[in-house]
Amino acid sequence: MKNENPVLEAKRYVENARTILREMAGKQDYRYNDPKYVKLAGHAAYTGVLVALDSFFKGKKKGRKDVSWYQEQLASTDKKVLDNFVSAYQLLHLSMSYDGNADFSTAKSGLWHADEIIHWVEQRTATC
Repeated sequence: MKNENPVLEAKRYVENARTILREMAGKQDYRYNDPKYVKLAGHAAYTGVLVALDSFFKGKKKGRKDVSWYQEQLASTDKKVLDNFVSAYQLLHLSMSYDGNADFSTAKSGLWHADEIIHWVEQRTATC
């Protein structure tokens, strides 16, 4: 069931990513054992980031957006969140989703950046 609140929906995606990593990816030492689940988790968490940002930039552009569009919007809004977005894109989308990077620290850092972005959106949309 889809949540009506985009921030809660974004948080749900990130929590699903954590659940996938914890319950399915099989962590051993500092690596996950199954790149398939690392890819799924990376995709889920990055989708959460996009859900949050789309809710913040609602009405600016409909449909599918390129990563450079988000970067342009954030560059003129908040440089710190832009830095978090670039890191989330590189860690969650490229490294985890595409490459299946199984390093625990990659996932931990990517999820942290996702949380920071979602929190930023939550703070700014709570007053609207």
